[in-house]
Amino acid sequence: MAPMSEPQLFAGIPVADYKASSAWYERLFGGPPDFRPHDTEAVWRASERGWVYVVADPGRAGHALVTVLVDDLDAHLAEIAERGIAAPAIETIPNAARKATFVDPDGNAITFGETAG
Repeated sequence: MAPMSEPQLFAGIPVADYKASSAWYERLFGGPPDFRPHDTEAVWRASERGWVYVVADPGRAGHALVTVLVDDLDAHLAEIAERGIAAPAIETIPNAARKATFVDPDGNAITFGETAG
């Protein structure tokens, strides 16, 4: 059996108002998308092998749950706050990991987390 290649992640976030949501995600991710496959989809590289895309899909909008792990949660939240999106409360979970969840204009939950030690 051939070894599997390292997986890549391509996570989608459906939104109702693509134009407004694109602007919000540009602030969240710190810049314009890495590419736009078409007029109603924008893609950001979240890690070396992970991508997040925002797509106009009003019927599914508001139901996404996406988590991105970062090395320094406090620094990451401070950068986002400098771009005009207030940092949510940080939650500590039982294994000593921490996370903060942003909610976009449609109600999608985008969490940034930091694992313990």
